[in-house]
Amino acid sequence: MSGKVAVVTGSSRGIGKAIALRLAKEGYDIVVNYARSKTAALETAKEIEALGRKALVVKANVGDVEKIKAMFAQVDEAFGRVDVLINNAASGVLRPAMELEESHWNWTMDINSKALLFCAQEAAKRMEKVGGGKIVSISSLGAIRYLENYTAVGVSKAAVESLTRYLAVELAPKNISVNAVSGGAIDTDALKHFPNREELLADAAAKTPAGRMVKPKDIVNAVMFLLSDEAEMIRGQTIIVDGGRSLLL
Repeated sequence: MSGKVAVVTGSSRGIGKAIALRLAKEGYDIVVNYARSKTAALETAKEIEALGRKALVVKANVGDVEKIKAMFAQVDEAFGRVDVLINNAASGVLRPAMELEESHWNWTMDINSKALLFCAQEAAKRMEKVGGGKIVSISSLGAIRYLENYTAVGVSKAAVESLTRYLAVELAPKNISVNAVSGGAIDTDALKHFPNREELLADAAAKTPAGRMVKPKDIVNAVMFLLSDEAEMIRGQTIIVDGGRSLLL
């Protein structure tokens, strides 16, 4: 994959960082996007460069369309191409439905849902110039199941999965594959914001049929499969990686 470029949103830490590093190991140059944690983003870039690949660090709130466009302009200047987009950046207000305010809703939907549409638009323009590409989003079980305090995020992820289907059809003639990966509970920094974090972890540890919790590498492996030639005929799908936990809900 030498010479190919992957844009990974929200890749300064967590799942995004794990995906970015794996892509670098596979030969991709990486666009490390972050919104707040510059120190972490620079550390991710350093690890990518230690693997012999190039890294471009770009600060951009992907909930803002103008900042998305500015980010891709920087990618043009640094690399001149885009082959892969990993739509990973996520945020959201964790409250019951009756306690959500308009600002909570807009913030969550902008970063988690709107970002996919407008990042995909920008990425697709560049992918088309190089003969095609792959887009993979990171979703969660809250898109299809009720999770406590997860209303806004769950609805935003449901929108991601629906948009994945629409983009898959419309971008197929440009040789661009679009899919998503949905994970079960994973013990990352993101989970620390959940009021019921310990309960979620205990549930996943005790009730996952596979006998263990999902790890970041499990999500990364699924993403890499969807980016491979072997997944060419998988389009518009959301692959659930939860060790079977959702089968018991």
